[in-house]
Amino acid sequence: MPGELKTPIHPEPIRNVFYRGLNSEELENLDINLKSHKVPVTISDKLALTVVKLLRLPTDWFFKKKYVHRVVMLETVAAVPGMVGGTIRHLQSLRLMKHDGGWIHHLLHEAENERMHLMTWMRVSQPKLWERGLITVVQGVFYNAFFLLYLISPVTAHRVVGYLEEEAVISYTSFLNEIDNGNIENTPAPQIAIDYWHLDNDATLRDVVLAIRADEALHRDTNHHFADRLIIKQTDLRAPVDREIKESAKIKDPQPVAQDIWSHPKNEASNQ
Repeated sequence: MPGELKTPIHPEPIRNVFYRGLNSEELENLDINLKSHKVPVTISDKLALTVVKLLRLPTDWFFKKKYVHRVVMLETVAAVPGMVGGTIRHLQSLRLMKHDGGWIHHLLHEAENERMHLMTWMRVSQPKLWERGLITVVQGVFYNAFFLLYLISPVTAHRVVGYLEEEAVISYTSFLNEIDNGNIENTPAPQIAIDYWHLDNDATLRDVVLAIRADEALHRDTNHHFADRLIIKQTDLRAPVDREIKESAKIKDPQPVAQDIWSHPKNEASNQ
């Protein structure tokens, strides 16, 4: 067996700020633009928002306030878009024989980050057999549907993810409220969460929810930013486009660009 396969590979957090670690107070005060919402302007935007709102209805009905079970389902689905987008753009880069613009790494990192969310929640709750079956069906349907959507309209696909992440931020905020109200026990954080987000050794479930909500807010901003870049046809992440996005006649409601969009600043100019 090659020696490289014996070298442990540790997933890295999606936000730069987590590399130094944050205590409970810093997590609480982290500015994630909590109430950020991309007002739909184009038909594509409105379609994406409608789809997401319709998807939320059965989720709210089925899980109600069972937030741990809800987030397990949420994270199994949330890990799909990054992998789909990364795969399609990877194949496109090979087919066209040109640089992808830096998207592949970030999309795959997003998928890995969402998977780590799931691995964390699996330390907190074990889904029942029928729940695992439901997850398998939902994931299979969503993967194929999103793959097709990304082939047809990458702009709409990224906008859908942006709106899904807006809903995720809302769900995790409700999760926090349930903990604060004493309806969910604030147990010690799983070790996997402490290691991944570099949390304090005495971190709690509430700290984990705050960290994951911050991740979801970054995915929200990043995917809306990706959709905006596609609209103005500037997909090279090495090229600043803040002004172009704000001045574009096609985007009448510019949102703040994700500050942490470079998950690895030292690799800004690297090729995929």
